[in-house]
Amino acid sequence: MNEQQKTGKMDPIRILVFSASLRKDSLNTKLAKLAIKVIEKNGGKVDFASMSEFDCPSFNQDLEVNDFHPAGAIAFRQRILESDAFIIASPEYNGSMPGILKNSIDWVSRFRPQPFNERHALLMSASPSMGGGNHGLWSLRTPLVKLGTDVFSAMFSLATAHTAFTAEGTIADETLTKRFESNIVAFMQLVEAAKHYPSMKKAWVEFLGEKTDPATERVE
Repeated sequence: MNEQQKTGKMDPIRILVFSASLRKDSLNTKLAKLAIKVIEKNGGKVDFASMSEFDCPSFNQDLEVNDFHPAGAIAFRQRILESDAFIIASPEYNGSMPGILKNSIDWVSRFRPQPFNERHALLMSASPSMGGGNHGLWSLRTPLVKLGTDVFSAMFSLATAHTAFTAEGTIADETLTKRFESNIVAFMQLVEAAKHYPSMKKAWVEFLGEKTDPATERVE
């Protein structure tokens, strides 16, 4: 038992929160800002970022000369490493995630060690559609899980989001508000447990019998 556990005084968890939309009046940015309030109300610390800070040129391995990484990827990696977990509020574009987000993830995955591995993530979305952007979140789970991220099983999708918010930026429906808050609190409890009471590290193997190779290794 460490000193923090003995005294009962634990460092608050720190969560990176950002919207994957560049649009000024984005519904997902509203959802991300609402998540911040819930996190802070429950004792967590927030690092709020803008997707524009993580924007990168189109991924091209020919640019990887002398260990080159674009500024957006460097910033994204640093903010991940400085946090215990991250939350992404992502719009759905044509049934998938935004290209700008996938492109940034691809660039950041080239760092060694690879920063997404063993990080906790919560995915959420807001959309005018009846699906609430849920298809986009499933596509976003794929590369993050591939990179070793522990993606929280419960995702939150806000349907008909263009009419779901109040003038104050809260969710108008009381039941949805409770579900939204309980989802974030459950995620925070998981992150806190992982931070303060870590279990034995387990080896992660993607495919039985797969041979490791620097050219294909993504988790490390």
